[in-house]
Formats: sequence, C-alpha cells, structure tokens
Amino acid sequence: MKYRPSSEPRRGLFVSIDGPSGAGKTTIVNHLAQLLVAGGKDVHVTQEPSDGPIGKLCRELTETTTGHTLACLYTADRYHHVETEIRPNMRAGRIVLSDRYIPSGLVMQRFDAVEPAFLWQLNAEADRPDLAVILQADPWIVSERLHERGAHNRFQLQPGSSHDEVRFYEEATERLVAAGFEVLLVNCNQRPPEQSAGLIRDHLLSLFAVSEVSP
Repeated sequence: MKYRPSSEPRRGLFVSIDGPSGAGKTTIVNHLAQLLVAGGKDVHVTQEPSDGPIGKLCRELTETTTGHTLACLYTADRYHHVETEIRPNMRAGRIVLSDRYIPSGLVMQRFDAVEPAFLWQLNAEADRPDLAVILQADPWIVSERLHERGAHNRFQLQPGSSHDEVRFYEEATERLVAAGFEVLLVNCNQRPPEQSAGLIRDHLLSLFAVSEVSP
C-alpha cells in the first residue's frame, strides 16, 4: 500500500440517496451534508431532476408525459447532470450527495409500466456512485407520511403507490447488488433522520479513507 502524493489532486466521492417517497430522503441528505461539513469535508448537494435545463423540463412535463418518453427525458437529465455538475465537483475533491439518481430511474417509470430491462439499459452508461444509499421503510409508514404531507406528483396519487414503490425499490436494489454496485441499506422505520444520516456518514468516511490510499 502507498499513500497518494499530496501534490496529486484528490478525487471526491459520489453518493446517491434514494428510497420510497416519504422515506425522508431530502431531510436525511441535509443532515448528512451538515455532519460532513462539521467534520471538515467539502460537500456539494444536488438532486434529480437536476437544476439544469433538462431537469427543469422534466419537472414541467412529469404530470403530462408518460412511459418511455418520460423515462428517456429523465435519463437524458441524468447524463447531463453527471457531465455538468457531478464530475466537476468530484474532480474538485468534493463529496457529492445526490437526492435521487440511478435507483430512482429504475423505479419511477415502472408506474407507467415501462419494463425494468429497458430502464436498466437506459442507465447503463451513467457513472456509478461510490455509494448508493437505499432508504427502506414499510409501505404503511410511507403511505401515512405521504398522506400527511400531500402528494408531490401523479405517481404518488395512484392507489397502492407506496406498496408498489417499496416493491420496485426492493427489485432495483437486487439488480444493483447483482451488478456490483456498492449499496448501503438504511431502515428508516423507527430511526430518526439525524441517526440515519450519522450511519451513512460513518460508512462514507470509511470509504473516503480508503480513497486516499492507493494500492
């Protein structure tokens, strides 16, 4: 083992956080960013759909566009997001936290009956995150949370959407693990958001330490 010379630019880490609607993704991402910054890390927080031009189009068309068309549009935003925001921040040595990424891309368009194999192929060339965090919660819990906060899109208005989404994420997780993705499952049923963020932070810092050492 040898330590990377200090003059060599340090590559950052890319972490995606996905999970059923109502599992607490955005809250956990914010807690995680605060914990990392408090620990002296340089952090960049982003999301999908992105804030770029294609991401804005995704948000405008989600309620009126369906199926393969919307799946391709979301994936186009993902590739543009990687090229224009994720990679540049990683090259600057930052930890990039993305609220939704490939796992969500394997899930949400299934509500429009798009086949998993098609979604997998669409995302096949997207950069793999160093860590793909999948939040887990029982369907009845996320259903109650969605009822309390209100639906954010048409997918969440479909009958039984919470049960379907939890199942879709379970199937997507199996595919990601089989493909060799580094996956961290975090059960959010009873764990407060700040504790979930702390668990992810601890796992992430171990990866960050490994990234600073080259074979």
